[in-house]
Amino acid sequence: MAAEGGGGGAGRRLPPHSPSGLVLQTVEMHTGGEPLRIIPRLEAAEEAAAAAGLSLLSLRREVAATQDHVRRALVHEPRGHAGMYGAVVVRGGAAAAGAHLAALFLHGAGYSAMCGHAVLALGRFALDYGLVAAPSRPETTVRLRCPCGPVTAFVPWDGRCSGNPVRFHSVPAFAAATDLAVDVPGHGKVVVDIGYGGTFYAFLSAEQLGLDVCSSKTRDLVSAASAVTEAVKKQFKLHHPESEDLAFLYGTILTDGKDAFSEEPTTNICVFADEQVDRSPTGSGVTARIALQYHKGLIQLNQTRTFRSSTTGSLFTGKAVQEAKFGKYNAVVVEVSGEAFYTGTATFTVEEEDPLKYGFFFK
Repeated sequence: MAAEGGGGGAGRRLPPHSPSGLVLQTVEMHTGGEPLRIIPRLEAAEEAAAAAGLSLLSLRREVAATQDHVRRALVHEPRGHAGMYGAVVVRGGAAAAGAHLAALFLHGAGYSAMCGHAVLALGRFALDYGLVAAPSRPETTVRLRCPCGPVTAFVPWDGRCSGNPVRFHSVPAFAAATDLAVDVPGHGKVVVDIGYGGTFYAFLSAEQLGLDVCSSKTRDLVSAASAVTEAVKKQFKLHHPESEDLAFLYGTILTDGKDAFSEEPTTNICVFADEQVDRSPTGSGVTARIALQYHKGLIQLNQTRTFRSSTTGSLFTGKAVQEAKFGKYNAVVVEVSGEAFYTGTATFTVEEEDPLKYGFFFK
């Protein structure tokens, strides 16, 4: 291995030596190509959770109000990029509610209620970071608390380190609306389904917009999906059975239209938040789409479907494993499976005199 710094730098310590501001350590992972920047500890969040006994949803509001500079510093450029995603790990207190860990999910425009690709990665992280006291072989159960509710991950464990594939069981997922006619400026009237898988998505085939999810330019898919999201927000009011904080449309997922059961993969692209593109098949999106397919009678319990990301070709599987009731909705618990990998660790610094110290958003 080359000496640190090279060129006669052996024994020298890399700068910065005395950061004047914030120092943040992260663990870097990806699931199906979608990045996850994990903040193992954010003292301000833990102190707020402990002092006020905040629930995770309340802590989400508190962090957004008082610690949003952390999100911007780590997710936006120059430390992040337009597709960056993050998670703040919270341990103990009412926020974790007896789980091994709780998580706040960060993206370019704010904070999500659920993130499947992050749950798959955090399952591995929880074992390897020692957050589960006595892992069991060959698979360990990891209890996570997400803003949308409790989620359970099942992680391979060989007695030394975690492995793949990881799977999770979702909060109850349901069809919020089916065959909903929406007028989309520039595209005319389209028919969408709205599903909930920890957060709400609109679903429709790309063909309705004159596009092909596999071959059209990503820019065109993103623009069309974003137009659908804005149209649905204006024309349809969402309701969540437990909290109006969760009654928001997170994004639109364009599909290849192959909703009937098949052994072959079905392809989609998820455009969420402020035109952010998921590189993975989208765990919470798979959850919501399985719920819609089950609601329509297209699949049965324990029939596994494979979902492919149109951006990277990565695969998740999903199946409805149990019927449930969620408020007035007939729901299902969905199992999603995928592979998460470590890509490194990082120490990020903030120099107080830097005019761009908390980042900038460029798309």
